[in-house]
Amino acid sequence: MKLKIYHIDAFTDTVFKGNYAAVIVTEKWLSDDLMQSIATENNLSETAFVKKSSTNKFEIRWYSSLTKIDFCGHATLAAAFVLFSQNSSLNTLTFLTDTVGNLKIEQMEDGYIEMLFPNRKPEPLNKIPLALTNGLSIKPKEVLLSQQAYFVIYLKEKDVRIVVPNQEELIKLAPYDVVVTSSSEKYDFISRYFWPANGNVEDPVTGSIHAGLVPIWAERLNKNIMTAYQASKRGGILQCRLIDNGVIVSGKAVQYLEGFIDI
Repeated sequence: MKLKIYHIDAFTDTVFKGNYAAVIVTEKWLSDDLMQSIATENNLSETAFVKKSSTNKFEIRWYSSLTKIDFCGHATLAAAFVLFSQNSSLNTLTFLTDTVGNLKIEQMEDGYIEMLFPNRKPEPLNKIPLALTNGLSIKPKEVLLSQQAYFVIYLKEKDVRIVVPNQEELIKLAPYDVVVTSSSEKYDFISRYFWPANGNVEDPVTGSIHAGLVPIWAERLNKNIMTAYQASKRGGILQCRLIDNGVIVSGKAVQYLEGFIDI
């Protein structure tokens, strides 16, 4: 069996930047084991599998190299980029998920792709886990928690950029990941994302976590339209907006590879 595969760099308009994802569009679902094997073989942050449901509705599933993922923003952006590229008459679509509801996507004239995510604002955490304290070279003082990750709020942008994760400690926090964040001079806020339990030590650009970051910084900065930067080695820029029924995260994408895999 041959499967068409695309490698897309998301949250960037330049190859080798942003976050990489593979996209495979199938006519019927492959088995979970096969999808995981393909994602492991791809060895990218995520592989998105997409199956058409109707004219502009598609089911989507995400896999890291280690496990199935409940919610992935950059691979959603990559999948939308592929579908819009294949059909010039398609300007809006909806991804159907069994984990975070329906994700509405829109292709904008300026090349950005807007994604409507649920509002996943984290809640304050009274007791900081020892593994989190030991897992970061700069000790956290304020920590929030969502269904996805621990949110470590730093006062200085420099701390976000220089903090060093301890993989052996952070992996103990499973199933939760860790995001460190602060306000920023050049951008509204910046972040880095560590997920050794579910993927790699550090994710280049994490769209899904901005469903929690945007509500935090909208409240603290008293603004609903923001530009975010994920300060990984590859880096990525996200345009963000808090609205009544969720969080809009927008970005660009570029194709790196198109080919086939043999199963």
